[in-house]
Amino acid sequence: MKSQIFYTNTYKKVEGEIKVFLNKYPDFLSKDTAESPRATGDAIQHILEEGFEDIIGGFSKKYSAGFARRAMADLAFTDKKDLYYVVDVKTHRLETKFNMPNLTSVERLARFYEDDKNYYIMLMIAYDVVSGVHIRVEKVYFLPIEFLSWDCLTIGALGWGQIQIANANNIVVRHAYSRRKWMLELCDTLFEFYPREIDKVKGRIEYFKKAKKRWEEKTDIWK
Repeated sequence: MKSQIFYTNTYKKVEGEIKVFLNKYPDFLSKDTAESPRATGDAIQHILEEGFEDIIGGFSKKYSAGFARRAMADLAFTDKKDLYYVVDVKTHRLETKFNMPNLTSVERLARFYEDDKNYYIMLMIAYDVVSGVHIRVEKVYFLPIEFLSWDCLTIGALGWGQIQIANANNIVVRHAYSRRKWMLELCDTLFEFYPREIDKVKGRIEYFKKAKKRWEEKTDIWK
């Protein structure tokens, strides 16, 4: 089902409201935490958990936050048409030259998207630290994963495969892109990815066959 939030310009307005909300928020970092992107990201996520319900309130009939760290969502809400959105909060410090954030498992996403009412949403906060401890948000991305072009995504070799942003400084958005087209592109990407992984595994098997042979030929001096 098409979301009235994301297949209109509504989500862009939400991006703007999130940016204003965070930039107006009182300074919350110390000198120590300002040096840690992980600590800063955790703090921003916590602030959004408390404030996002008010931002999305006009569209949401049920909101939840405080999920476990390994969960698919950091925030979640159901809209008035019973579409369900899980929101994965990501942060990116702009002065870092390279940042390759994980999004979600290909298997987990494929199962989640078996229900057309489900939406996996990336909420990316791109920020600078200025004046020592002050956060200045420069850009907010609030969009379903299918709006992200495969030109800026890659697959990492973890489990079934992990969808990653290849470089957080280069996010390519295709507004109102078809989920069907995107999922077909995901499948084609995996059909290229998995054979390469099989070749890697074959190489590792051959290495350990040779390693085993060397150890079989050794005299056991550790008896």
